[in-house]
Amino acid sequence: MVHVREMDEADVGAVSAIRVRGWRAAYAGIVPRTYLDAMTIEDDAAQRRRMLSHPGRTSRDLVAIDDLGDAVGWVCFGPCRSEPYALGEVYSLGEVYALYVSPDLTGQGIGGKLLEEAHAQMKAQGFGGSALWVLADHRRAQRFYERSGYEADGATQDDVYDEVTLTELRFRRVL
Repeated sequence: MVHVREMDEADVGAVSAIRVRGWRAAYAGIVPRTYLDAMTIEDDAAQRRRMLSHPGRTSRDLVAIDDLGDAVGWVCFGPCRSEPYALGEVYSLGEVYALYVSPDLTGQGIGGKLLEEAHAQMKAQGFGGSALWVLADHRRAQRFYERSGYEADGATQDDVYDEVTLTELRFRRVL
């Protein structure tokens, strides 16, 4: 059983470990190995601390905590970073920036619980919908988000990882 709460400074190390291990597990065979191998928990934690302490921060971070008090998942969300008006929506749009669960615990409902709470908080903040981006080759993540009510909307963007260009697909849903 897990519960979800706001992330704080004490969670940064655990969240960074989840994120780095999550990247290595989820993107093996998709993102270049050199990029994944260069990721460190220490670098990620330093970046996470900077983001948490930024005075103009508009994003929110939640952690899933297990019965032992350990962080086992993390979600970050906030206002949509793509052009919301270009999406043709009449409501404001939030965005799930990142969602990771400890790789050894995937498939146990932790990601769904984090996503559900992120949706509830976005709705409480006045967002009427949510968007997110998924690598085109990451079918497992796409299926997870589709089960959560998201649909690909046809928008794409490219990201470069160690000189390899990978395409992301935008997914959206109403909250």
